[in-house]
Amino acid sequence: MFALKGLLRSFGFGAAISLPGLFIASASAQEVVDVELVLAVDISLSMSQKELEIQRDGYVAAITSAAVIDAIRNGIHGRIALSYIEWAGDQSQYVIVPWTVVAGYEDAERVADMIRTGEHNRARRTSISGGLRFASDLFAESSFRSLKRVVDVSGDGPNNQGEWVNVVRDELVSRGIVINGLPIMADFEYMAAFNIPDLDVYYERCVTGGPGSFVIPVHDWTLFPEAVRRKLVLEIASSGDVIPQFDGLPVILAADHPSYDCQVGEKRWRGRTQFWDETR
Repeated sequence: MFALKGLLRSFGFGAAISLPGLFIASASAQEVVDVELVLAVDISLSMSQKELEIQRDGYVAAITSAAVIDAIRNGIHGRIALSYIEWAGDQSQYVIVPWTVVAGYEDAERVADMIRTGEHNRARRTSISGGLRFASDLFAESSFRSLKRVVDVSGDGPNNQGEWVNVVRDELVSRGIVINGLPIMADFEYMAAFNIPDLDVYYERCVTGGPGSFVIPVHDWTLFPEAVRRKLVLEIASSGDVIPQFDGLPVILAADHPSYDCQVGEKRWRGRTQFWDETR
């Protein structure tokens, strides 16, 4: 029996084998969850220290809220796998919460504590594409299995470093990963030279994608915790039907609009929009 078990391992069989009086579980068996969710949070220098604290507090409040816990418990398996990362420039991504199973309040509180006490980082530039690429790698390394993989991106400006964000978006979507957006449009005057007034449209047309993907713009920091909470509920529990509006916060279905300039952030950063080399 032990020889058979060793042989199966050596050939990497993934399915469980059942023989009379013998059950051999796969050595590479993956835990099944309803959703694998990466929370990707902007920590670029355009965010003030106060705003970074509001962001973390908002995610803590949302993850531990009754609405989110109920959404998790009402799933087919009653649990999700969650990772919380922070990102800025193309080479600046930090894992604050590694893949963690959340099945109830105690698990959610454990995640919240990791967010509260995690090392605080800040870095230059804004590479949404770098954050998405990093999230894609996290899915590849995940030890979980699910029917739904979601990247939840929040940020206050367009991509201005690294790969074209719409190209990376399309690659992830082709792998079955859904990308939802939380564009932060409060305090627009700060770092305004590199921001854009229609960040919600930019997220809708260049960042988000996949079945049922959506954008919830935030124009007031006081609404941030509620926006995160509602976003998590939709991502965990939604069957694809998106509620059009709640408490004054619109939920915008993502759509493909090729005419939108998805390199507007890069152009603003380099300050040469008129002479931009489209072949780059």
